[in-house]
Amino acid sequence: MVVILLLMVALQRLVELMIAERNKKWILKNGGYEVGRSHYRYLVLLHSSFLLFLLLEVIIFQKEFAPWWYVPFSLFMIAQAGRVWAIHSLGEFWNTRIMILPGAKVITKGPYQFIRHPNYVIVMLEILALPLIFQAYWTAALFTILNGLILSKRIKIEEMALRNHTNYEEVFSERKRFIPTTDSLEND
Repeated sequence: MVVILLLMVALQRLVELMIAERNKKWILKNGGYEVGRSHYRYLVLLHSSFLLFLLLEVIIFQKEFAPWWYVPFSLFMIAQAGRVWAIHSLGEFWNTRIMILPGAKVITKGPYQFIRHPNYVIVMLEILALPLIFQAYWTAALFTILNGLILSKRIKIEEMALRNHTNYEEVFSERKRFIPTTDSLEND
């Protein structure tokens, strides 16, 4: 079962990379550019390694479904719905890379009306929940930490570029990065 689920996740990631490439071309064509390129390879390595390590931990240590598998599976499925919502909300601006289009108005619909970085919350949830379905605790712990380290660098780069070239600061100054505030829930 783990192989089927991981193949589905890998296929989903490949489709997302195709969407990201299409959107990248659109942004570049319209005068945009990429920032943070140097860390992107580490992000790709992290996500590729995550699936491999999860598979290896399950196979080598003969992990099975957790007795409470439905809890992390439900969280994983909620994350998938959130992923589709975030991608749809950003439209041509969604990307796996940090693509900046100077002068663009930042998107404030969908999950972005509540927090600055819903897509990163979704990734964090996936990296934690998917291994827990199979009791792969080492993978969950290791990749949650590694993802946090990469995101701490990536978010700083992304936010600086957005502040310098869009209306990001004006729109998101009162919103938290990962947790909705009562103001974002009431005002938007």
